[in-house]
Amino acid sequence: MSSQSVLYDVPGPRARRRNALLTVVFLAALAAMVWWVVQSLADKNQLEWVKWQPFFTDSRSWSTYLLPGLENTLIAAALAMVIALPLGALFGIARLSDHWWMRGTAGLVVEFFRAIPVLILMLFANAAYSEFTDISPDSRPLYAVVTGLVLYNASVLAEIVRAGILSLPRGQTDAAKAIGMRKNQVMRHVLLPQSITSMLPAIVSQLVVIVKDTALGGALLGFSELLASVRPMSANYGANTIASFTVVAVVFVVLNFALTSFASWLEGRLRRGKRTTGAVVGADAVDQLATPGEHVGRDELDE
Repeated sequence: MSSQSVLYDVPGPRARRRNALLTVVFLAALAAMVWWVVQSLADKNQLEWVKWQPFFTDSRSWSTYLLPGLENTLIAAALAMVIALPLGALFGIARLSDHWWMRGTAGLVVEFFRAIPVLILMLFANAAYSEFTDISPDSRPLYAVVTGLVLYNASVLAEIVRAGILSLPRGQTDAAKAIGMRKNQVMRHVLLPQSITSMLPAIVSQLVVIVKDTALGGALLGFSELLASVRPMSANYGANTIASFTVVAVVFVVLNFALTSFASWLEGRLRRGKRTTGAVVGADAVDQLATPGEHVGRDELDE
C-alpha cells in the first residue's frame, strides 16, 4: 500500500526534522512561560497554602459567596438563552421573508442591536427600568442584564439562523415547492431541520458568550453574579484576590465546558439520526433490479 495520501503530501525527512524542531521550541517556550508565571507568583507569596485554604477547607467561601453568585449567573444566562433563541430564530426567518416591509424591519432591528456593545445595552436598560418602571432596585440589575443580553445575542443569533438556512442548496426549496408545499411548510419541515445541525456549533458559541457576558452586569450594575462575588469575599472574608479570581475562572471553564460538551453530544446525535443507508438507483441498474424475464427500458423510466 502506498504511503502517499490523497489529501496531503507526506512530509519528507527535512520536513519531519523541521516539524520536530518547531515542536521542541514551542514546548520549551511554553514551559518557560509557565515557569515564569509560577515563579512570579511564588516570589510574591501568592502560592502559599494559607491563601488558597479557604476554598478547600472552609465551606463558607462557597455557601456565602461563590454559590449564590453562580446561581445568579445561571439564572441570568438561562433567562437570556430562553428568550434570545426563539427571538433570534424569528428575526432570522423574517429576514428571509418575501415581504419587503418584514424583511426590511427585521434587518433594521438586527443590524441596530448587533452594532451596539452589550454593556451599553445593559446600561440603557437599567436607566429605562429606573425611570419608567416600578421594579425594585434589588431586582433591577437582573432585568437590565437579561435585557441587554437578549437584545444583543438575539440579533447575532438571527444572523446565524439566516446564514444557516441560506447555506442549504437551492434545490431543497425548489423540490419542496414542486410537490406543493407552502413557504412556511418548506421552512418548518425542510429548511430548519436540515440547517439546525450546521448552525449548532455557532449557536453554542454564542450561548457561551451569554454565560461570560453576565460578568459585565456585576462590573457596572452591581449585579451579584459569580465574578462580582470576588469583591465582597476579599473585603469581608479576607480571601486572597488572585486565588479568588483563579477559582472563579475555573468555575467558568467547567461551566462552559459542560455546555459545549452537551452541544457536541447533541450535534452528534442529530447527525446520526440523519444518516441513511438508502442508495440512489440509476437507470443503468434498473434492468438488473427487474424481475427475471422482465425488462424495464429507459423510455418507461422517462414516463
